[in-house]
Amino acid sequence: MRTTATPTILHTIDTTGPGGAETVFLDIAQHLQVPGYQTLALIKGPGWVRDQLEARNIPYQILKPHGFLSLPYYWQVFRLIKKHNVRLAYAHLLGSALTLSLIGLLTRLPAIGVLHGQVDVNPNERFVPIKRWLMKHGLRKVVAVSQRLASSMIDRGVFTEQQVAVIHNGIDTSRYHNIKTGALKASLNLPEAALLVGSLGNIRPAKDYANLLNAAAIVIEQQPQAHFVIAGHQKEPLMSALDQQAGTLGITDHIHFIGFIDSTADFLAELDVFALSSSSEGFSIATIEAMASGIPVVATRCGGPEEIIRADVDGALVPVGEPLALARKISEALQSTPELTALTASAHSRVEATFSLHAMLKHYKHLGLTYCRQDAAQMKHPHDAVQESGEKVKKEA
Repeated sequence: MRTTATPTILHTIDTTGPGGAETVFLDIAQHLQVPGYQTLALIKGPGWVRDQLEARNIPYQILKPHGFLSLPYYWQVFRLIKKHNVRLAYAHLLGSALTLSLIGLLTRLPAIGVLHGQVDVNPNERFVPIKRWLMKHGLRKVVAVSQRLASSMIDRGVFTEQQVAVIHNGIDTSRYHNIKTGALKASLNLPEAALLVGSLGNIRPAKDYANLLNAAAIVIEQQPQAHFVIAGHQKEPLMSALDQQAGTLGITDHIHFIGFIDSTADFLAELDVFALSSSSEGFSIATIEAMASGIPVVATRCGGPEEIIRADVDGALVPVGEPLALARKISEALQSTPELTALTASAHSRVEATFSLHAMLKHYKHLGLTYCRQDAAQMKHPHDAVQESGEKVKKEA
């Protein structure tokens, strides 16, 4: 088999997007550059992720999985790794982490698993003991996107504390702005005086949009000019259930499901308040995007947001599944006050300092360089590298 001489860093994910994890995958693949290494992405098929890879000029390969423990698929991945001289891999989400775990066990390829939420370590998954064993022994390091996710995995014995690193997701803050054009109101035929409360995320159970609609009914009764705009892929049967709920609550004219949007920055700029109603979030890219956009943020304490928002400093946090509390904070955020201005300014500064693309890439690069240096040393002087590694362990001990 002909092999590429230049060593390669592989980035892989087992979904086609769009979504928060997919955006992080793309940003890392595009911007994480290590001198002397080239980049290659591995995806499972066509879709939004592939379109983004092409738009960003990121080289990629498509290999379609055939289910868990599919030997033909693993053989294809193995051949790709050999052909492209892959020396390090970042594997996002459960499926890719499992694949690279097995490859890592067989080839000693350093693989870093990036887990984005509780769904990646769901105890109700099929073959849980096998999957956990593979990841625990096949991954060199596991990245959790929040401390809560990391603690959950460690407490349940999925991974050891030494195996897990916490790296918060980050965004390119230069893309976000707070310049309202009125385009969203115009597209929805809403009056100029309308107040827009927005949410961002695909229609799925964890987003708990039923909770948001119940809160919306309370807010609209108090402030009839309020309109709720929800952007994200619409999936059945949940979408029909939400439409029915809005009708039962009598708020259909004030609820707008607009489907997938290309530019989250432009969408967020049109809002007066951002609301996150989720029951569970590993992190929340949408929350830091809203904070970077300079709009008030109200979020549930559903995991990730508690590590992003300092309550009453950067925004408001409310309990999960309590529409009255959610409605109260949304109503307060719709009022223009000096205190609210201070909150949004603090939130913007926090994103710049802690949740920027630059901050995220710095941590991923530092993590990856550890294995790249080990790899380079082993290729140059395999016996010396082993001896040096042993001396380092003794010194640290």
